[in-house]
Amino acid sequence: MKRTLALFFCFILIFVHTVCAEEPTVAAKAAVLMDMDSGRVLWGKNEHEPMSMASTTKIMTAIIALERADVNATVTVSKNATLAPPVKMHLSEGEEIRLYDLLLAMMLQSYNDSAVAVAEYVCGSVEEFCDAMNLKAGELGCTDTFFETPNGLDKGNHHSTAYDMALITRYALENEDFVKLIATPSASFSTNKKSYSFTNKDRLLKEYEGALGVKTGFTNKAGQCFAGAAKRGNEGYVSVVLASGWGSVGKEQKWIDTKRILDYGFDNFAVKEVLSEGAEVVNLTVEQGEIDKVSLICRDFSCITVGEGEEVSYKTEVPAVMEAPLYKGQRVGTYYALVNGEVVAQSGIVVAEDVPSKSFESYFYKIFNIFVSNTDGDVIY
Repeated sequence: MKRTLALFFCFILIFVHTVCAEEPTVAAKAAVLMDMDSGRVLWGKNEHEPMSMASTTKIMTAIIALERADVNATVTVSKNATLAPPVKMHLSEGEEIRLYDLLLAMMLQSYNDSAVAVAEYVCGSVEEFCDAMNLKAGELGCTDTFFETPNGLDKGNHHSTAYDMALITRYALENEDFVKLIATPSASFSTNKKSYSFTNKDRLLKEYEGALGVKTGFTNKAGQCFAGAAKRGNEGYVSVVLASGWGSVGKEQKWIDTKRILDYGFDNFAVKEVLSEGAEVVNLTVEQGEIDKVSLICRDFSCITVGEGEEVSYKTEVPAVMEAPLYKGQRVGTYYALVNGEVVAQSGIVVAEDVPSKSFESYFYKIFNIFVSNTDGDVIY
């Protein structure tokens, strides 16, 4: 009986583990889960498929503004900005408003006129701002993204991929001002013409443990979209869903999809220390030095996110021999940590101690000591 019960519970544990390890089922046409630290894709569905991305576009708009402009500057709203279609805050021509307040309106309520006003202030025109967005996308490694609007409204070839939007989101989250901006629960401010007050409509902030928020999006072409992120302890994940559906069903589905993807990350991956600062990696042969070998050590501390069953391996790139002098802390190579053959972390390899060049005096004493040793005398140091 006891044996039967034990087998039964073992079966249950195996079954539960199998269920937990199943990949997330999402309605989104394209989706991705990315490790926030390394940028490694942990799961994806059509993540490189070109798609409309709606107002998730505003993530790039915000980060360009934060990096290029003084957020406390006063923006004078143009007529062109007032003509942006809904959803809008109904700015009026000549209205004077702080740039940061425009960013709040854009990120918390997804107002399209605020995005145009931001773009015109930062770069002089929407067209020049979109050029800056595309330049930044290229710098971040995006391979299939093209911005034609700063607000995400469908126009021409405006598109991205779930993977590229995750790259952009991950980069934006490295900016403390951006993190503070998207997590703001509500905002109230006044301009020279009127007062505004609104709340953050990002439900993830209230409904998911560790949520950092980020940005919703919707157009008739793109469907319901969301780029989100969450962090618990030393684990952090970015999720993107594009075209989770349309109508009221799709509006709810993007939150369901996002939570399933993030759950998959937290349930099936863990952070593992793979490179320790000061850990010895290998010994290096030294020529023309006062010692023949010196220890090489890791310069950096690094952790990676690993799933159960994933293979972690290591490789080094260091010369076989180096000539003295060598100096403590001198970088001589690189140490890599790989998961399933993909490099996910690396550290510089440095010399652990000084190695002076062999001098005539040291060479003389070495020969003298050998001579004395061979005559059964005491070795002199």
